[in-house]
Amino acid sequence: MVDTKNRPFGKMLTAMVTPMLDDGELDYEGAARLATYLVDEQNNDGLIISGTTGESPTTSDDEKDRLLRAVVEAVGDRARVIAGVGTNDTRHSVRLAKAAEKAGAHGLLTVTPYYNKPPQEGLIRHFTEIADTTDLPVMLYDIPHRTGTPIASETLVRLAEHPRIVANKDAKDNIGASSWVMERTDLAFYCGTDILNLPLLSVGAAGFVSVVGHIVGADLREMIDAFEKGEVGQALAIHRRLTPVYTGMFRTQGVITTKAILNQFGLPSGPVRTPLTDASVELQALLREDLAAAGVKGPIGLAPHQAVPASAVRVERLTEGSV
Repeated sequence: MVDTKNRPFGKMLTAMVTPMLDDGELDYEGAARLATYLVDEQNNDGLIISGTTGESPTTSDDEKDRLLRAVVEAVGDRARVIAGVGTNDTRHSVRLAKAAEKAGAHGLLTVTPYYNKPPQEGLIRHFTEIADTTDLPVMLYDIPHRTGTPIASETLVRLAEHPRIVANKDAKDNIGASSWVMERTDLAFYCGTDILNLPLLSVGAAGFVSVVGHIVGADLREMIDAFEKGEVGQALAIHRRLTPVYTGMFRTQGVITTKAILNQFGLPSGPVRTPLTDASVELQALLREDLAAAGVKGPIGLAPHQAVPASAVRVERLTEGSV
């Protein structure tokens, strides 16, 4: 059974999208409202700000700083706010880490440097330099299908020796490799591939860093709680019910689908920035079908950016036999 004590960032976290206005500027007030909704209504212990789902590649350092401050002010007293500071330039990541600490972040998320494909020794130097920069705990982010470079299991073991490298967001999709590292380190593993949430939990994961948590975070929290109580059948039932959400929201890039659904629910979201493109009408219709198949309902049809207080919007699960 998972060690419930080794959870430096809680057990349920969502990698939050960055709400934007129709003109493409960041919606800081909307970000505060969305964060409030995710913590108070979707039972998140923490939020990742300016991760890839937050469109970090296309937001400036100043935007990241102001966004982080808005979210910390909104929910920082009752949730862990983790700042994404990963880039493929170590010096840039160090600057972002220092700024995040000053802005009040509770931790840092550092993705594997992308595109330049450093060797494993380069990864160790990169992550160590970031971890040496502040007093904040660090979560690594291993997602080789995007970055082009995996963090080797042996490298994770070496990095775990650093006192501030305490967790790994695991999107390598290799449960055997994850198990091997968990057996040899105290790193808290957080599942970063939603369809594998329950399987990774079964081999010792601490929790999830989710995208679908925007919509079904409370269900995911219920799944973790059920698994911890030994109610494996209940956890499996939740996993199977959510499968249409897992698969549907990754029909294309997760930011696109998440923002489309949040817009339909009347929650702060707005458009994506290029080179991403907003969901087509056809994709939006498919997403509604996916949510219906999972028994998820919400105030579908509200206009994007319609001012609906976060406290007034609750995504509900249909009970059996309801329409």
